[in-house]
Amino acid sequence: MTRRSGPIATVLHPIRVLQLTDPHLLADTAGSLRGTVTHASLSRVVAHYRRSDWRADLVVLTGDVVQDYSARAYEHCRALLEPLELPVYCLPGNHDSRELMRAALSSEPFFYCEPVDIGSWRLVGIDSCAEGRHDGEIADRELDRMEACIREARERHVLVLLHHPPVQMHSEWLDRYGLVNAPQFLDRIDRHSNVRGIVFGHVHQCWDSERGPVRIIGSPSTCAQFAPRRSEFTIDDKPPAYRSIELQADGGIATEVIWVNDVH
Repeated sequence: MTRRSGPIATVLHPIRVLQLTDPHLLADTAGSLRGTVTHASLSRVVAHYRRSDWRADLVVLTGDVVQDYSARAYEHCRALLEPLELPVYCLPGNHDSRELMRAALSSEPFFYCEPVDIGSWRLVGIDSCAEGRHDGEIADRELDRMEACIREARERHVLVLLHHPPVQMHSEWLDRYGLVNAPQFLDRIDRHSNVRGIVFGHVHQCWDSERGPVRIIGSPSTCAQFAPRRSEFTIDDKPPAYRSIELQADGGIATEVIWVNDVH
């Protein structure tokens, strides 16, 4: 099992993680999805982050990187994120091609579904995708790998990353596309006292709850958002967004969603 540490292994300040999720890039940079030109939208998000005073130690990209299963769209992702000069830890969503994503986003500074140790934390990215389906299911072997990564963290706090939500979103249509084996996933999480948080994408909206000592966090997309708690699919009027996450040495998690309201 590969453990990435390298130059970011020693960090004195809280570990700062930039979460980007669900950009849904297309081969055509002018192409749109649900009224949003997704390449331009991710570009705006990256530019907004770069203009801010907050600086991350690494990026997590939590799935649905592309919409059209094209190699070209993954090339656009590399081109947009490489200028950040940060490690980017990627995992697949239901709209991704594992084969194409792994080919494009597994050479530095990109890493595909790899654990990373940084300071007093270990981040563990897992694959929650089921072939040909929009809902998620974590294979038994992937659950076993997740547990092995958590055990090997030893004294480190653990943040688990996946695409699909392991909790109900109280949205009738969206909950049909969640993590179908969430109880099994959460049972595995409960076996380990060092897991502090679970972060996911997929839902195109904010979520923040607690399950015992574990913080469960979902994030809006870098493109269009879904209106929460709706019985039918509904696009929200909220702008693109990204999430800042600060991992404290004592296991605490501070986080904020940053909405990108500018039109540059």
